[in-house]
Amino acid sequence: MLQSVEGCLEAKIGGAGLSQASLEAYLAKLEPRLAALREAYAASTLPLLRVPEWRDDIASATEALQRLVHGARTLVFFGTGGSSLGGQTLAQLGGWGIPGDDKHGSETRPRTRFYDNLDARTLELALAGLDLKTTRFIVISKSGGTPETLVQALAAIDAVRQAGLADRIPELFLAVTERNTAGAANGLRALCDSYGIPVLDHDPRIGGRFSALTNVGLLPALARGLDVVALREGARSVVDAMLQAKRAGDFAPAIGASVAVGLAKQHGVRASVMLPYSDRLSRFAAWYVQLWGESLGKQGEGTTPVAALGPVDQHSQLQLYLDGAPQHFITVIREACAGRGPIIPPDLAGLAGAAYLAGRAAGDLVEAQQRAIPEALVAAGRPVRIIDLETLDERALGALMMHFMLETILAAHLLEVDPFDQPAVESGKILTRRYLAGAQTEASHGHSAVAAEPRQSHRRR
Repeated sequence: MLQSVEGCLEAKIGGAGLSQASLEAYLAKLEPRLAALREAYAASTLPLLRVPEWRDDIASATEALQRLVHGARTLVFFGTGGSSLGGQTLAQLGGWGIPGDDKHGSETRPRTRFYDNLDARTLELALAGLDLKTTRFIVISKSGGTPETLVQALAAIDAVRQAGLADRIPELFLAVTERNTAGAANGLRALCDSYGIPVLDHDPRIGGRFSALTNVGLLPALARGLDVVALREGARSVVDAMLQAKRAGDFAPAIGASVAVGLAKQHGVRASVMLPYSDRLSRFAAWYVQLWGESLGKQGEGTTPVAALGPVDQHSQLQLYLDGAPQHFITVIREACAGRGPIIPPDLAGLAGAAYLAGRAAGDLVEAQQRAIPEALVAAGRPVRIIDLETLDERALGALMMHFMLETILAAHLLEVDPFDQPAVESGKILTRRYLAGAQTEASHGHSAVAAEPRQSHRRR
């Protein structure tokens, strides 16, 4: 993985870019935070930095998954936000969500489905359409109290009961959630205990959006046949680079954080666009949106993350980035793809009036686009960062995800916010529960009134 921020600097794009002096100043501000991260690694006080070294949880996740999917044809994941996006990102590397991609032998393993957004119609149709005898469910919620996920799990269990399969519930379900702690109710854990559903422990010290490399992401990755050890080795390479860096300017995530915050503070950049040129990184962009937005959007700080995909979004978003308000910082992720894919026959290219495509591979066009677009952005004076991947595999994806988790943590230091909490989201959850409780109270009062009428009528008779 190679990062270039030249397209974000004044020397390349003029007044819209960050000066070298400004970049160095932001990097200097990160020195104490990097020192603190190294200390946290040594003391194991920030588990995220040690996850790449974990191996025992791989064995337990593999065993649990193998037991679960025996005889299964469909594997359903319930979870939302950080309990799902990381897993989707990893599963997509294995072809999930890409029509026709069965690179990892999906015919020999259950089909993988993710239901991360609660929609009443979707959930009803899904449960009605599944063959519950050959379907397995994995329910993921760190706290065990996420209401959307609980609704999905409860509805699925009830559907299984209604299908006469109640005695098979322990073999049809698996959960990932925290252990019980004093004073904290864990509804999912209590549900699993009641039905004898196996549970894998979610590390309470790792928040959902930072949990992609834990068993939260391992289960979907294993379900798609990925090499999860290689995934973690890729992540470990970024942690090692942090430990070995003599200064912040030697560490790519520190440079990325400095550029992102510097452009926001000094040049009014308000949006951070993630633009990978690979179908297999589409959900990575969605994962990044949560990571960046939920970690940094606090106390009036943060920039708006935007998920894009090349080449398709060249035809929907690029006009804005090239010619709209100058407030976007674009990260282009490129995978070497020249010579890959179908070759265009010269006679067909000629018939289509596209002689320039004659004898070219499909990957040649994408290769040309992912090089031309950054050049066009630079020419327009729009800041663009380039990340090049020689090969998009487990190691590369693990490194990419760890890079952006650490970049986010370092950006939070520059913005003076806590990257690990989400107070505004919690307030929304509290209000949601309050409205539901109020509706339930009103409904119960209504039922009482209706129930009372026949009794009164009976007394009159």
